[in-house]
Amino acid sequence: MKKIIINGKEFPCRVTMGALLRFKRETGHDVGEMKGDLTDLITLFWCCTASACSADEIPFDLSLERFADCLGAQDVERFGASLAENASDIEKKTASLNQ
Repeated sequence: MKKIIINGKEFPCRVTMGALLRFKRETGHDVGEMKGDLTDLITLFWCCTASACSADEIPFDLSLERFADCLGAQDVERFGASLAENASDIEKKTASLNQ
């Protein structure tokens, strides 16, 4: 998943080092320790979107809760599928953070 549309506005969405840092700050644990629950998945989705927007200098002012309010089940399913496709990249980025 490279983009997400929230409230009719398109935002970039990708795994970045910043997203992994945001996730740890929000949850207290690394992405590699995710238990597969919906809360962690939505939090990671928000972190990936917020970080990609920051990197691309695109304003993004949605709180985690507001972001979740705007998501549909299909958005979360697509994001989960995208993560599964890119799992090795996420593992590499997580490993580099833990060193």
